[in-house]
Amino acid sequence: MSTAQAMDQTEHIDGALIQHGPFSDRVYLMKLERDADVPAVIARIEALATRNGYGKLFVKARIAVERVFLAAGYRREGFVEKLFDGREDGVFLCRYPDPARMQDARADVIADVIAVAQTKAGKPLAADEPPFRIARATEADAPEMADLYRAVFPSYPFPIFDPAYLRETMRSHIVYFTARDDDGRLAAAASIEMDPAAANAEMTDFAALPACRGKGIATHLLRAMEREAPALGIRTGFTIARAMSHGMNATFARLGYTFGGTLVNNTQIAGRIESMNIWHKSLNY
Repeated sequence: MSTAQAMDQTEHIDGALIQHGPFSDRVYLMKLERDADVPAVIARIEALATRNGYGKLFVKARIAVERVFLAAGYRREGFVEKLFDGREDGVFLCRYPDPARMQDARADVIADVIAVAQTKAGKPLAADEPPFRIARATEADAPEMADLYRAVFPSYPFPIFDPAYLRETMRSHIVYFTARDDDGRLAAAASIEMDPAAANAEMTDFAALPACRGKGIATHLLRAMEREAPALGIRTGFTIARAMSHGMNATFARLGYTFGGTLVNNTQIAGRIESMNIWHKSLNY
């Protein structure tokens, strides 16, 4: 089955934006409006999970509604300080209809990745010029970016392999960045996925060609994205990084992000469902 055929779908229900499908085998409640009927939303996503046999329900929400989810059998799996409006904390909650999905056999390795990353805190790379030219992407970059993402990731939770998707999201809520070598060849990319109404953004979609790794390119991309964030009205940045990636976890720790929890067996990426780590930081400069 191709990536396009397997891709999970995104839809609005009862004041909530959700993504669901067999690709990541889950329901992901991505956004919950402040005036949403939370018990009604829970009932809808539970029915959806039961009908399709999904193994996980995963929720991002304001801490004010956490108790409603806890009463429905959910538990906290992650936390982000001041995620909403630069004032209100956010939580990542989950429930596992498939009990086997609650455990990651590589938990000890993930704990080591986190511990090593935290030793990098406060030890950023030298503040010299990056070895690549970093710039905000334009729609003209979309075909090359799609090729890059396709080369780096065997699978991904959103259709970043499709130039049309990249162009569409550039026009709405995602700011992409590229890194090119001296010959103008695309070496790496990343993005700021914004929720303007909540003044937060996910720093995500990091990818670098194998030949370009080990040069601090992700750190330089993240720095450029952080510099852009205040002008975009972003007060809090966070990421959901692959839990087994030493490089990406260290990148966020280096630049002062705080570890916020591990989302167990959460996301279809790079050919399998993987656990993910949350890192967060206030961008109120």
